[in-house]
Amino acid sequence: MKRRTFVKKTAITLPMLSYFPASLKGVIREKAPGKIEKRALGKTGEKLSFIGFGGIVVMDATPDQARKRVAEAIDYGINYFDVAPTYGDAEIKLGPALEPYRKNVFLACKTTERTKEGSRKELEQSLTRLRTDHFDLYQLHAVTTMEDVETIFGAGGAMETFVKAREEGKVRFLGFSAHSVEAALALMDRFEFDTILFPVSFTTWYSGNFGPQVLAKAHEKGMGILALKAMARGPYPEGAKRVPKCWYQPLTDPEDAKLGLRFTLSHPVTAAIPPGNEDLFRMALDLALDFKPLNDGDAEKIKKMALEGKPLFKYPRA
Repeated sequence: MKRRTFVKKTAITLPMLSYFPASLKGVIREKAPGKIEKRALGKTGEKLSFIGFGGIVVMDATPDQARKRVAEAIDYGINYFDVAPTYGDAEIKLGPALEPYRKNVFLACKTTERTKEGSRKELEQSLTRLRTDHFDLYQLHAVTTMEDVETIFGAGGAMETFVKAREEGKVRFLGFSAHSVEAALALMDRFEFDTILFPVSFTTWYSGNFGPQVLAKAHEKGMGILALKAMARGPYPEGAKRVPKCWYQPLTDPEDAKLGLRFTLSHPVTAAIPPGNEDLFRMALDLALDFKPLNDGDAEKIKKMALEGKPLFKYPRA
């Protein structure tokens, strides 16, 4: 890499690593009494609840349980729902439960298919299961490798489906989720996506150098930034008891969980999606009602926690 290019990229990354808490001055925010705060979603003109409802919350639930969980979220002011075919039966359960509220919510869906044919088939299936004629946001799901990126943008790749579906009115906005810095940066270079869904977690941020580079670029491009893993501690230690619906070890202590959420939401992100475990999701709703950005003392405390932990993701990838 040429020195000029290296300096330019480093200049983008360093301020977010060294200056914290990050400023929310440029983020449009609004809050009704007793409701979850809403924030602007990039340049889309939409405002989303800064806590999102992940479809895993209703995975394996009974239809009645799914209806109650969705209704409770709506009562808190949640208007952002995100689901994917890979979440077991979540689409099948969420569709009927969300149907009475569909016109007033922002519904996002994803696909792990990387080809035109596969993604089109999955898009149509998801629309049917979710009882809707369109998605507000359709996303490439969990893009990790550069091979994925090349397939997506190659002849017969998934981007052909995405662009066509937007032309047809079956999707309004286009985005992606990624589990590597390399893939996220490459995707942003290749297409003007509306949103990014990416891990923004204190442990990966400080202990894994994972996140600042991506947030800086997404913010510079004016994208809507949606956050994953705000309540993640790290990988499960050997022999640790696992929490249902959580592949990583979540923050289960309310004070730690609140600190994790505050870390993520103190950045210029639109929303964070808590763990899919229904008890932890409900905890996140309660904790988010009195959100306050981290002060310097809080920031030092969570940085210390992070450096003592093990991150889920690292940059560069091992």
